[in-house]
Amino acid sequence: MLVQNSFDIQGKIIAITGGGGVLGSNMASYLASQGAKVAIMDLRAELAIAKAETIAKNGEEAIGLAANVLDQSSLEHALDIIVNRFGKVDALINAAGGNMPGATIGPDSDIFSLSMEAFQKVSELNLNGSVLPSLVFGKHMVAHKAGAIINISSMTAQRAISRVVGYSAAKAAIDNYTKWLACEFALKFGDGLRVNAIAPGFFIGDQNRKLLLHEDGSLTTRGAAIIKQTPMGRFGDANELNGTIHWLLSEAARFVTGIVVPIDGGFSAYSGI
Repeated sequence: MLVQNSFDIQGKIIAITGGGGVLGSNMASYLASQGAKVAIMDLRAELAIAKAETIAKNGEEAIGLAANVLDQSSLEHALDIIVNRFGKVDALINAAGGNMPGATIGPDSDIFSLSMEAFQKVSELNLNGSVLPSLVFGKHMVAHKAGAIINISSMTAQRAISRVVGYSAAKAAIDNYTKWLACEFALKFGDGLRVNAIAPGFFIGDQNRKLLLHEDGSLTTRGAAIIKQTPMGRFGDANELNGTIHWLLSEAARFVTGIVVPIDGGFSAYSGI
């Protein structure tokens, strides 16, 4: 049965890992503005709490709490707090992730300079840090026979982009895991459970700002190469992720599962010629 406004997410309880970061924080603000109740989780509890307090000042509902996406007991504790506050969890956004220097290959280095320790840490954060929350929160959703999970992929999963070898490998695994878990949930637990991902193109954040922009705001060599490959000719704005996220969380996407949606200004479609 179709609802009158299938895009309405008012009252949905949405948990966001990495909610203290640039993208996760922006998602939280947007979803709260649409009437959702948001639970902002971050390893840095102070960031999550501060964001929740800012949202609450607008008369919207949010809580901020500490959660380590690589620690099952931490996630289970966070889930208990959210359920005690809101009664259940309708959706999970796995926005925690990141990169580190040792898992990248600099312009004056090659693959043999790769730190396997750093590679493993980046893989754990970006892959395991989405798998474990999906298991903890997914089990809760299975018990309620309804729920949506959104993972965060990347253009680095789809194309061979220089330097970011560890991050690329982990995000490629996210693509496969998203499809796998979508099938697992639907086949074994019913059509009320959905798993999808978004694949952002290039957005300016704290971790990549110096790689893409000079201090005066002009493009670096790498930034210029990315813009040349992006038909829309610019970097994305964090707000431009929200429409797709809204759709994937809503009843309008009730028959959508196992997909990875590029939000990239045409980067993945363009051959460069």
